Amino acid sequence: HDETEVPSPCVSNCVIDEPTGLCAGCYRTLDEIAGWIDLSAAERRAVVANLALRRVLYEDEITLRHAADAER
Repeated sequence: HDETEVPSPCVSNCVIDEPTGLCAGCYRTLDEIAGWIDLSAAERRAVVANLALRRVLYEDEITLRHAADAER
């Protein structure tokens, strides 16, 4: 079993989208971000595996919401 290090998916765009509770940059929850350091490689891979689906489901609405906020 591969227990190599799983890099953080952080992209330094750290803004929590209130309606979804997801980071607008990496699509993790605050609990996932805060707990990342304590997760095993398998747990980290499980979190990362969910991020692509979250991006598909929420990217458009999060992008629109935060673009509107930036214009204010």
